[in-house]
Amino acid sequence: MATQESAAGAPLLDVRSVSLRYRDAGDGTLEVLRDVSLHVNAGEFVALIGPSGSGKTTLLSLIAGLEEPTAGEIALHGDAHMPRLGYIGYMPQRDLLLPWRSALDNAIAGLEARGVPKAEARVRARLLFQQFGLTGFERAWPSTLSGGMRQRVAFARAVLAGGELLLLDEPFGALDALTRLGLQRWLAEISTTLGLTCLLVTHDLDEALLLADRVYVLTPRPGRILLERSISAPRPRAPEALSTPEVAAVKAELRAALLGSQEGAPVL
Repeated sequence: MATQESAAGAPLLDVRSVSLRYRDAGDGTLEVLRDVSLHVNAGEFVALIGPSGSGKTTLLSLIAGLEEPTAGEIALHGDAHMPRLGYIGYMPQRDLLLPWRSALDNAIAGLEARGVPKAEARVRARLLFQQFGLTGFERAWPSTLSGGMRQRVAFARAVLAGGELLLLDEPFGALDALTRLGLQRWLAEISTTLGLTCLLVTHDLDEALLLADRVYVLTPRPGRILLERSISAPRPRAPEALSTPEVAAVKAELRAALLGSQEGAPVL
């Protein structure tokens, strides 16, 4: 899929030499990220993979504006001063649906927080429910939905609230293998159809290869960008695409980088 640049010629998201340190329980500091640079163009799907504890989720938190880096800057459309908090869709590892709200009202929670009238928000959500295969479940309580449907509601909430960029933090990691495969294929199709711009954090190398235009590899803590590789096979991809010589070669290189960065670590 061809990518599009922002109007000013800059990527939609540009992470520039970002580092993050925390004070630990003693007098020292804990370095989580070191000199991380990456970018995401408009309409592009980018994946970030790395071992546990490498700072992947922390990086998404910085991009979303939930906290600020110790060094470096994060720019949207080339502007490091553009607000991020509340203007970027963020889908965490768990769906976090509110049990006292219907599926439709869970999906509009972000819009309501931004001041969109409930009636308008519901109209927008119903249109997205049609595209997400959720028609007929608008009034369903989260407890009555399958794991896959709950994730689609959570994804709809992120799309509705997120504006131009969606951050996906291992959104299918808690699901069984069959449901996860079905949702991966669904996400591959819907992200292409809607022209979404996504940054996905995952431990699953096959998931990254199935969904992404480009893949970044992050080292163990302190997280640094070790490798960046493009996948030229067109999206959406069927699982069979992963066995083509081109994609298999990229997989082998990414896997070697992951194993080399943390000897003995399991890589899917």
